[in-house]
Amino acid sequence: MATNEPDPFLRILQGLVRPLARMLITRGVSAPVFYRMMKRVYVEVARDEFGLDGAEPTQSRISLLTGVHRRDVHDILADDSETWETARRRSATVATVLGQWTARQDYLDGDGLPRRLPRTAPTGPSFEALVRDINRDIRPRTILDELLRQNLVTQSEEDGMLEIAGDAVAGPGAPDQRAIFFAANVGDHLAAAADNLTSEEPRFLERAVFYNRLTADSVDQIEEAARGASQTLLETINRDSQPLQEADKTKEGNTHRYRLGVYFYREDRGPSDDGGREGK
Repeated sequence: MATNEPDPFLRILQGLVRPLARMLITRGVSAPVFYRMMKRVYVEVARDEFGLDGAEPTQSRISLLTGVHRRDVHDILADDSETWETARRRSATVATVLGQWTARQDYLDGDGLPRRLPRTAPTGPSFEALVRDINRDIRPRTILDELLRQNLVTQSEEDGMLEIAGDAVAGPGAPDQRAIFFAANVGDHLAAAADNLTSEEPRFLERAVFYNRLTADSVDQIEEAARGASQTLLETINRDSQPLQEADKTKEGNTHRYRLGVYFYREDRGPSDDGGREGK
């Protein structure tokens, strides 16, 4: 029986996309531009994830699933642009170089801190050797230039040695790279949440603790503690993951990946917030 009542999920979705809409408006992305992009995303997701019996769905099926006109489906699928994938792969390589530099034992000093590295060396650890161990398809100089551009690595004017910048753990410095990491981090978080929502049993780790009715000073204390604890967690997981990845390089089935992320959000909701203590 037809009903005029809105889908409750759509009401929830409005709250989910509000921060995204705010960011889009801030960046000057109009609603029509966003609609065109979403049309492409709908088509690509339907093509990649809604095939039948292992076969890619037909354009007619994609049109039926998405509501996108078949002519538009054809045009979107005919565009083989890989701009996003190319940028994502390069950004991932940059992040991996930093991660390996801070985790591999042969790249750490006696105190367990990342060594200063020569750009190249006939033997032993060097920046070029590290990059080649990770990805032989991208020139080490290209990665170094990107790290220097983002101020994630510094190079000594005296001896040319390379060193990880003190604030490199904060993430990419350049706006374009921050945008790429934004898409990857939020995308994986949303994918985990969506899978947990649609599965009978939640499959992925997704937990949060939240309180209100706090002063700014109290939240400052919690945020400082959260930053320290989360950084320790990420560094530990990074160190644990590196030897496993090294051991899995030649194993069959080494096609899996993971992303562990943390975040902290705060706001002043003003006197209209009449909630009590909340926690989980």
